[in-house]
Amino acid sequence: MKNNQSTARTLRKNQTEAEKILWQKLRRRQLYGLRFQRQVAIGNYIADFMCYEAKLIIEVDGGQHNHPTVERYDHYRTMWLQEQGYTVIRFWNQDVLKRMDNVLEGILMHVPPSLSLPRGGGRGLSF
Repeated sequence: MKNNQSTARTLRKNQTEAEKILWQKLRRRQLYGLRFQRQVAIGNYIADFMCYEAKLIIEVDGGQHNHPTVERYDHYRTMWLQEQGYTVIRFWNQDVLKRMDNVLEGILMHVPPSLSLPRGGGRGLSF
């Protein structure tokens, strides 16, 4: 776990452009007051973004995720995270860079209703 913590710290310092841009929208509870963290070690994996209260993990993927070996790794990783009770959603870098409103709406669609988020307006939907 300590090695994962060190790797997570390194990843936070070396974010991709898409991760930087999404983080600007998620940090400081800007999205409906949800607290997101970035590059979070969980088990043997590191999640790009995680909201513990929503049990939600967001992954931002580049083209390397199209490779069959990486696709297989992502599949097993996602299965393990889901077994731990998390919902895992993925967005392509290009979606984050060019369609941020769709990405943020997609994130909100995966927030459990038990968190009683206001829908259809108000704080968080003025992306």
